[in-house]
Amino acid sequence: MKTAAEQLARYKSVHLNPTNMKTHFVGIPLIIWSAFVWLGLIRFELGSLGEASAAMVFTLIVLAYYVKLHVRLAAGMLVFILPVLYTSDMMAAMPQATWIAAVVFVIGWVFQLIGHKYEKAKPAFVDDMNQLLIGPFFLMAEVYFALGLEKALEREITPQAIALRKALEASRKTA
Repeated sequence: MKTAAEQLARYKSVHLNPTNMKTHFVGIPLIIWSAFVWLGLIRFELGSLGEASAAMVFTLIVLAYYVKLHVRLAAGMLVFILPVLYTSDMMAAMPQATWIAAVVFVIGWVFQLIGHKYEKAKPAFVDDMNQLLIGPFFLMAEVYFALGLEKALEREITPQAIALRKALEASRKTA
């Protein structure tokens, strides 16, 4: 498994444009919330423990993955994901949940695609589907960096990201 720094550098390499970053801070949370609404529609009984949803199970799996990558960033992801899980679960109980989630999902992707027009680079997940999980993790890392936290991680990933981007642009010129 690649380290957190390697995965964050790969993601950052196609997210260097400030406008693209702003669109991702809107688009990614919208996409996550809508996906959680859909996963919240899949419910199952846990006997005496009550009921759970696929969103809850997915959350546990993804948070375990994030903990394995970087404990402190995973803590931030927990703070982000709990309200998402709660509100998406409430929405999943409503009759029009599927359609509302679909509209929010499309709006989220519109933001993403607009951002990548500014970036002039394709989304990271096109070449590596795991980058779909790294997107939210990357945004949390950027929040930490903006707050002056995890500076060593930022110093590690930024030069790698720039080098990866230069290689990507060089390969485009030769293609």
